[in-house]
Amino acid sequence: MRIRSLLTTLALVAAPGLAVVGAAPDASAAIAVTKISHATATSMFRQSGITWSSSGNCSDRNNPTCTSFEQLNLATAQGAQTLKSASGCALNITGGTETGHASGTYSHWNGYKLDYGKNTCVTSYVKNTFTYIGLRGDGAPQYKSGSGNIYADEGNHWDVLYYNCGGC
Repeated sequence: MRIRSLLTTLALVAAPGLAVVGAAPDASAAIAVTKISHATATSMFRQSGITWSSSGNCSDRNNPTCTSFEQLNLATAQGAQTLKSASGCALNITGGTETGHASGTYSHWNGYKLDYGKNTCVTSYVKNTFTYIGLRGDGAPQYKSGSGNIYADEGNHWDVLYYNCGGC
């Protein structure tokens, strides 16, 4: 217990702005993530030529018809930038950290996931570059990138789980 507290304190002192997330089974498993604002995320996406849209034309995190990036993990935003630069494809984000997605530790709400509108370029890139790892519990085919991020084909969009920035 004392080691975990010490590591948490060190992480916060050494890297202000980081938050230690999750209950680690042991001190060595603690993971620090940086949360960013909606404005920071949209600036990053704009710089990379990534677009975003919502059915409600809004960005309210508490409205499921909006697309919000409030409390997005920095590594998730960087992962989107990595996908854009590596694939050369047009990327349109259709889901971020807004309410209405499935819950869980590695969820949209907690900043680990983005949804992308499907297009031929992205689909071809994912299927030809990443490793097919089988069906998710809901039947969505999944592909794993070399860095460990998971791309799930949900029919009309890609649901992407970013554990890291994908080699940024």
